[in-house]
Amino acid sequence: MDYHLSVAVFFGTIACYNFVKYGVEAKKYFLVANRYHKNIQFVSLIALGFALYHCYFFTINTWIGIFVLLFLTGLYALPVLPKAKNLRSLGGMKIFLVALIWTGTTVLLPVIAVNESFVWDVGVEGVQRFILVLILMLPFEIRDLKYDAPELNTLPQHYGIESTKRVGALAAVVFFLLTFMKDNVVPFDAVSKAILLLALGVTMTRTSKNQNKYFASFWVEAIPLFWLGILWGLQLVI
Repeated sequence: MDYHLSVAVFFGTIACYNFVKYGVEAKKYFLVANRYHKNIQFVSLIALGFALYHCYFFTINTWIGIFVLLFLTGLYALPVLPKAKNLRSLGGMKIFLVALIWTGTTVLLPVIAVNESFVWDVGVEGVQRFILVLILMLPFEIRDLKYDAPELNTLPQHYGIESTKRVGALAAVVFFLLTFMKDNVVPFDAVSKAILLLALGVTMTRTSKNQNKYFASFWVEAIPLFWLGILWGLQLVI
């Protein structure tokens, strides 16, 4: 891993997320009125400063990758379509764009940063990451059924809650089995993804339209951190 990339992505994510979540919705990208948004803006600017400092150490190829991902993030957040506010407002497309950005940031960009080649195993990991993010977004899609406009045509709106949960469970199995498509199957990677498969299965089982307010916003959000903890623990044991 490239240290500067890790730090830049961490702080850059804070700035980008707050821009997408608060700046765009308020339709005031820089000038904000209330104290609540000013505090968020202050934290975001500090995070952006840390990110830009570490971006100084990037290679040209890393910068190209960053700009591509920023462009995709802009498509997600900014009004670029004539009949839709942004790609975020197109529910059926939203989750795939988010999964693509996550995959590019957490799998492809680290490979570019250390000048490694895109071997088969990187491609498999990329597909797995894309599937994982899609699965993690389904509880949010189901939760937001009561708020989403019908024209968004999200997966739960189109296929129903139970069918969406079954798709998520099946995708979790595919996510795990793809591990064995790699040329180099690392034991702690396979074990960690087996545990992650169980966590995803429980998540799909317990997901509902009227879920606890912390279910998606805390427990589902925490699954990547749970996975990271498993990896760290297994590396000490295996």
